[in-house]
Amino acid sequence: MAESRLYFILGLSTVAWYRRILLLLLVILSVRLQVSASTVKYLPGFQGPLPFHLETGYVGVGESENVELFYYFVKSERNSEKDPLLLWLTGGPGCSGWSALVYEIGPLNYKIEPYNGSLPTLVLNQYSWTKVSNIIFVDSPVTTGFSYAKTSSAYDQLGDFNQVRYLLQFIKKWLINHTEFISNPLYIAGDSYSGIIVPPLVQQISNGVKEGSIPPLDLKGYILGNPVTDRSNDSTYQILFGRGMALISDEIYQLLEKSCGGEYKNISPNNTMCLKVFEAYQKCISGINQAHILEPHCAFASPKPQNIIKRRSLNQYSEVFLHSDPLPQFGCREYDQLLSRYWANDFHVREALHTRKGSIGEWRRCSDVVRNHYKYEVFSSFQYHAKLSAQGYRSLIYSGDHDMMVPYLETQAWIKSLNYSIVDDWRPWIVQGQVAG
Repeated sequence: MAESRLYFILGLSTVAWYRRILLLLLVILSVRLQVSASTVKYLPGFQGPLPFHLETGYVGVGESENVELFYYFVKSERNSEKDPLLLWLTGGPGCSGWSALVYEIGPLNYKIEPYNGSLPTLVLNQYSWTKVSNIIFVDSPVTTGFSYAKTSSAYDQLGDFNQVRYLLQFIKKWLINHTEFISNPLYIAGDSYSGIIVPPLVQQISNGVKEGSIPPLDLKGYILGNPVTDRSNDSTYQILFGRGMALISDEIYQLLEKSCGGEYKNISPNNTMCLKVFEAYQKCISGINQAHILEPHCAFASPKPQNIIKRRSLNQYSEVFLHSDPLPQFGCREYDQLLSRYWANDFHVREALHTRKGSIGEWRRCSDVVRNHYKYEVFSSFQYHAKLSAQGYRSLIYSGDHDMMVPYLETQAWIKSLNYSIVDDWRPWIVQGQVAG
């Protein structure tokens, strides 16, 4: 990095040289004012000091830094100076980076036990990706997790394009504020709806590096799990998946094909046969947990406001929110997710995370504001995959075979359409002596 900067200013006059250095210093100083970062050594619910480096903070993005994106940064436990840097985007859109940190790939898990009114307990995750990589978990877009806007106008800008634009500003400013990670291999990663956001974001970062508008990053590629890719085809592959897993009969499948002609999203009111068969299909899968078809189908963990009863506490953030209907059963995924809601709305937790007092109200794992106001502007990210692979960027795409929301059949189909030659044939992979996939 130093050599390229020296080469860039070679031949300038002394005055011009000092002027360029001054401008560079002003840029760095202004970015540092827009990024706040705090080290977290203890977390309520975890016994003792954290055995890994955790940093939280805000990065100002948008016009006049009107939006403050909150993040959790965990250093690699192996070699943070050389290990890859991942920017992780949770799906939704509008689900917090904390969800990925504590339920998916991060260094902590909740101890899953019946809730007794006390703060949920945190334990270490021995399979954390932070064993071998540095990871930034970001709350994106605005109103997700602890991210917030200074004015209400920012909420009108929720959508795919602005999310990509703000994340580009985020990674640029974060790295200028953390220059020790600029030379680390960089991967952009995420799951579910992030399959729409990550590919165009990688393309924008690549363009910025080539144009010189962002630091000379060592961008290697991207990682996506069960990624939404083409939103126009998801119903087709869900139906195929349902047939393959015997969730619907061959007769229903054949009638759907015959009467609907592949159109399941905007069925004509005049096509009564298709409407009737599609209703039969929906009835067959209505009791299925489409996120994982083998798991129980339980009540959603974030009820609507009118279904909430509040039990007040002296702690301003530790109101316990209860359904007027029964809570999710213990053993349900939604029950596990409910623990994060109790935990993140505790006053001491917010203090430990260095969140800004009064910036948000109740914390939710997934944002109602995003769900109600988000503009779905990118219908397919396939073209970005094709372009990025042609540019030599690496990608890892993985799928769970019991996910009906983004079926592996859909992922297989668009990967096959890239027409790559197969280097390694389809084969089982083994974990502890057993076939795992």
